[in-house]
Amino acid sequence: MTVVGITGPTGSGKTTALKSLKKRGYEVVDCDRLYDSLLNTSEELRRKLQNAFGDVFLPDGKLDRPALAKRVFENSKELAKLNSIVFPVIYAAVEEKIAKCTQKGLAIDAINLVESNLGQLCDVTVAIIADPAVRLKRIMARDGIDEERAKARIAAQKPDKFYRKNCSFTLENRAGGMAEFERLMDEFMDNILFMEE
Repeated sequence: MTVVGITGPTGSGKTTALKSLKKRGYEVVDCDRLYDSLLNTSEELRRKLQNAFGDVFLPDGKLDRPALAKRVFENSKELAKLNSIVFPVIYAAVEEKIAKCTQKGLAIDAINLVESNLGQLCDVTVAIIADPAVRLKRIMARDGIDEERAKARIAAQKPDKFYRKNCSFTLENRAGGMAEFERLMDEFMDNILFMEE
C-alpha cells in the first residue's frame, strides 16, 4: 500500500489532486474533516482547547471557529499553541486510518503535512502551489470571506519555497481552468505513482 501526502497553501488546487487519487482507488483522509470529527468525539481535544483558549465552544457545543480563527491568524504564538494541541491528535488518528486501510493506497490531505510530521507517515509527498493572486480569488469565492480575511489566511501560511524544500514533488498550478488542471494532475499522478510501484 502506498501512502501519498498532499499539501500546499489554501486555494492552490489540492482538491483536484485528491480527485485524481480517488479515481485510482485510494482512500482519502481529509485532515480538516478529521479535525471536525475529533472536535465532536474527542473529549481530550475539547478539554485542551478550552484550557488553552478559554470559552471557545458555543452553547450548542460546536467550536466557535470564526473567533478562534481570528485569534490565531493574527498572532503567531497563539497559532503555535493551537497547533501543539491539534497536531498530535490528528497524527494519532491518521496512523489509525493507515493501519485500517484496505484499499490500494491512502492519500492524506493536510495543509500542515510537514509541520505536523504527517509527512513521515507517507511514501511520497506532493505540494500543490499556485500564484497568490489566483489563490486569493479562490479563497474569497470558496469561503465567502472578504479580501482582508483571505489575505490574512495567505499571510499565515508558509511560502512556496517551504513546500519545495520539504516535499518529494512540487506541482505549480498554472492551468487555465479546472479541466486542464485535472488532466495535468492525472498525468502527474501517473508518473509519480509509477515510480513508487
